Amino acid sequence: MKATKIVLGVLALSGLFSFSAFAQENGNRDENGKVVRGAYETNRFGDNWFVSVGAGMNTSYEGAKVHDFHFFGGLALDANVGKWITPSTGVRFGWRGINNSYDYTTRLTPDMNGHARLSQNLLHTDLLWNISNAFSGYKETRTWNLVPYASAGLLMTKNDYADNKMQYAFANGLGLLNNFRLSDHVGLYLDLAGYVVKARETRFENAPRRSVAFLPSATLGLTFNLGRTNWDRHSSITPVVVPVPFTTDQYNALKDRVAALEKENADLKDQINALKNQQPDTVYVDGNVESGATVYFTIGQTTISDREKAHVDYYVDNVLKNTDKNIVITGSADKGTGSAKRNQYLSEQRAKAVKDYLVKAGVDESRISTKAVGDTDNRFNGAANNRVAVIELD
Repeated sequence: MKATKIVLGVLALSGLFSFSAFAQENGNRDENGKVVRGAYETNRFGDNWFVSVGAGMNTSYEGAKVHDFHFFGGLALDANVGKWITPSTGVRFGWRGINNSYDYTTRLTPDMNGHARLSQNLLHTDLLWNISNAFSGYKETRTWNLVPYASAGLLMTKNDYADNKMQYAFANGLGLLNNFRLSDHVGLYLDLAGYVVKARETRFENAPRRSVAFLPSATLGLTFNLGRTNWDRHSSITPVVVPVPFTTDQYNALKDRVAALEKENADLKDQINALKNQQPDTVYVDGNVESGATVYFTIGQTTISDREKAHVDYYVDNVLKNTDKNIVITGSADKGTGSAKRNQYLSEQRAKAVKDYLVKAGVDESRISTKAVGDTDNRFNGAANNRVAVIELD
């Protein structure tokens, strides 16, 4: 009974310290000092997992009236894996062992007394309830979280008092898990648990059928948090954007900027209209005169317009089909608009577009080569006149 009192004393002391910690918790309250408890966003499957390993001591007590069993105990090891479903609720699966022992005497045959040893393995499932988060609201940086739990599992024992026969029994119990935060991913824990099983089904071969055994244990170890370790509070309230008044200088600067953009937009529209209204260029071919041709493109475009296709068709029929010279196509872009990288791309695509059109028109592809000069070779006057692909005979 002395060990029972010790275990119960530790449980009570843990509860006292935990409620003291609640009183000091103030990092998750609203402007009125009220605790904010959620709701919280649902976590992903890979979030808020943990594994833990620890060591401590097992003890035992059997309540049969015909036996006197005295606590002695043995080494306790445990390993667990679990997941927090919400900040307050979780599930844990684990193993706890590895040995236990007790001193015994019997009132029926006083000469039968001695010391019994047993191996002890418990596979258990625990339902966890973090009362620190439940009552004081979730706080990621809280130093101490108090987690009572209910547990059930299968207990396997071998007892030298019972001829080392393997015994199996279902065990039910309660526990108190004290989690101490060391960092986001590492913590220290103190786990205090007690399980009840039928004594006759575990190790007490001569125990009455209604007799039960109480198996307390205490372990200390480390917890490793995996994946994302925190929680986001859900809010259905759309933040209100409060407009900030402009100063006079800010307003005037913004007004000037708008006017400049409107002027720039008007200039671009004028350029577009000028290109649309531009008359087709005429290519004159006299006899065997072999000359080049220029294909014009709309600003920012790499496709050949119908008007320019007509020029190219005429040049193919009257020049390129009457000579066997090689053909060089030079793509270009104007340097007045766009970045150097963009203009290099436009020049490459314009040269390629003209080459593809010539091949489609029946020109041998092996005669054609292309090059792109970006905006570095603006040989013509005016920006619009340098958005071109020039066809030359080599």
